[in-house]
This record gives sequence, C-alpha cells and structure tokens, in this order.
Amino acid sequence: MDTGQPLFGQVAVITGAGRGIGAAIARKLASLGATSVLCGRTQSTLDSTARAILDAGGKTEVIPCDVTLLHQVEYAATRVDSSFGRLDILVNNAGLGGFTKLLHELPPEDWDRILNTNLRGVYFSVRAFVPLMIRARYGHIINISSLAGKNALPKGAAYAASKWGLNGLTYSMAEELRPHNIRAAVICPGSTETDLGPHAGKDAKKMLQPEDIAHAVAMLVTQAPQSFVSEILIRPTQKP
Repeated sequence: MDTGQPLFGQVAVITGAGRGIGAAIARKLASLGATSVLCGRTQSTLDSTARAILDAGGKTEVIPCDVTLLHQVEYAATRVDSSFGRLDILVNNAGLGGFTKLLHELPPEDWDRILNTNLRGVYFSVRAFVPLMIRARYGHIINISSLAGKNALPKGAAYAASKWGLNGLTYSMAEELRPHNIRAAVICPGSTETDLGPHAGKDAKKMLQPEDIAHAVAMLVTQAPQSFVSEILIRPTQKP
C-alpha cells in the first residue's frame, strides 16, 4: 500500500523522547509514517510528546525507561517485540550535560552520572534492541552525539569524553553490523536551543533548533539502500 509516507509501517524507538531533540525526532519520524515508540524517564513529558504526535495524526506508544538500568531497557525491547514484532529504527538520544566544573573539581558521582547515561546507556540500548534488527536483517541505528565529541570543551570534559566515546562506539559497531544490513550513524550537532547545554550569552535565534537534528535523522533513515552516510556534523549558519 502506497501511502506516500516513506516510513509507513516501520517502528522507531527514540530514547530521551520527552523533550528537545528527542521529541522533535519522534514527531518527525511519525510524520513520515513510522510508529514512534517514546522512551524516557519522565512519564509526563513522554505523554506530552505522544499527544503532539496523535494530534497530528501519527502513531506512537510510550514506554517509560531509564537507559542507565539494563533491566528497564531489556523490558522496553521485549515490549516492542511483543507489540510490533519488529524494530526498524533506533535513535539513541538520551543524554545529560554538565558544563560548570573543571575536571579536577568534578565529583566522581557527576562523572558516573554523565558517562552512564551518555555512553553506557547507548551500549545497553544496542545490546537490548539490536537482536530484533539482526533477526530481520535490516535496521538503522542513529546515535546523537555532539560537536563536543570533536572539539575541546573546557568545563565540560566529562560530557566531551562521553561524546568522543560515543563516536568511537558508533564507528566500531557500524562495522560489526554492516554484514547484517544494519546501518549505524552518528549525528554531531553544534549549539542547539535545548535545556541541556550552556547557552549563557548566546543568541537563541542563531542556534540550531531541535527540528534541524530531526531533519538529519529523517535524511539518514530514508537514504537509498546502497548508500551509507555514517556521520553528520551540523553547525549553525551563524555563530550564536
């Protein structure tokens, strides 16, 4: 059935889908015909994203999930498998910032909190969800990184380390999964108007918007089967 929607019938899981970039990605994929499965720690924000999708005529399901807890991620994967029997797109977007302390002043618990969410959480998601894609011999995995994973970030060393690590993880697993017809890519946005990053003194009108990152995700998941865009760097046109 040709609905004119390139992702019609597909299922997409988006972590950190309650607000900001994750919510924008979920709305975008739903507008292209996918069922957006919303994962995150806060039920109320997930419900808000779901209402926006439903109001626009899209399909969605909410599965509260903390990506730092493997049993919750595994439960989410079991729910997706039992409800839909497939997973076509996994967007690892859940992340935490931390931009106020020098590395030698950073409490160990803050280091653990950032790395556990931004890096280990992606590993947990991949571990839980990729078997569904391998079974189908098809899938897209998109990890939302940052230009901080390419450039120095004073007072954000832990965050930068998590994103540098995420980039390396993505490049490596992309090679592991290519034989299964699964494409893994990383998106590295610059300054984006969300509540995550340090925006003091920046002009919000010049910053990237969450929809800009959602557009890049849509481009990746609709590329021709013979092509493989493995990395996208996004910068504001003007420095904010």
